[in-house]
Amino acid sequence: MLYYTQVVFVKQGQEDAFHAFEDQVLPLLQQYRGELIYRVRPAESSVITTTMGLPYEIHLVTFPTRADFEAYRDDPQRRQYMGLKDQSIERVILIEGTAL
Repeated sequence: MLYYTQVVFVKQGQEDAFHAFEDQVLPLLQQYRGELIYRVRPAESSVITTTMGLPYEIHLVTFPTRADFEAYRDDPQRRQYMGLKDQSIERVILIEGTAL
């Protein structure tokens, strides 16, 4: 099982576009055996220290294999909404890992 953590930084004022993107692409996870374990919107008071600023959201998603993740990432229906992603997201940090 692989775990993917995304630390998502949204452009100020583009929250609605980001939500529209998420509303379209998150339901596709199940088609590729993916599962959204956490979707967290951290409060500033919950960050003890940072050199990168406050993320808008943090996601933890799991897939059985990298091939499943890549198939989700490359899904044609998901790719239709990349304009919303490009419009709304300043940057994303993607971390791949496994359970210990």
